[in-house]
Amino acid sequence: MKNKNSRWIVLSLALSLALPFAVATVQAQTEQQPSAKVTAKTSRFVLITNTTATSDWVTILSNDIKTAEQKDLFVTAALEAGLYTQTQVISGNTTSTATARVQVRVLVDGVEIEPGPITYADRTQTISALLLPAQMIDLIQRTMAAASFSWVGIDIPVGVHNVAVQAQVCTDGTGTFAALGGVGKGTMTVESVRLIKGEDVPLVP
Repeated sequence: MKNKNSRWIVLSLALSLALPFAVATVQAQTEQQPSAKVTAKTSRFVLITNTTATSDWVTILSNDIKTAEQKDLFVTAALEAGLYTQTQVISGNTTSTATARVQVRVLVDGVEIEPGPITYADRTQTISALLLPAQMIDLIQRTMAAASFSWVGIDIPVGVHNVAVQAQVCTDGTGTFAALGGVGKGTMTVESVRLIKGEDVPLVP
């Protein structure tokens, strides 16, 4: 009888020691997934090829960030924006106009954050002329330049959040024209920060 009691005591003691260890192991595994202060995504390739008309919003860069507490997200997107415009007039009193624009916005978990869509490149090209028969004027411009802007997501809750940079190409025109827009290489940086709210910054005269 004493042997049986001794075995139960030893078994109970072993279980009581093993249980806290098991709980501690699970907690340690959970804590091994730390929150991130900064995350980034880059692309060395063309993100949107030359596009005409008005495209839908296209996700060009996307990444996840984990916040351990309610924070603000500071998102910066640096992109190459390219435009191509061509206007042509042939014989008589004619006018042609071409417009091309690249806009960018940022979504956090599918929701647009402030300040909303930003124009990275925009051009309206117009040519007018009074020409004799068989005369023609053709004007073409092609540019590619890098631009950067920052967005702010306020009071983002605890958890893992998806941050996506989207771009849209808009083109239009009248007369004889061609208009294209595109996005080249790009970089997205996301920072988890605490922003000062409600503070007025005095302007220096």
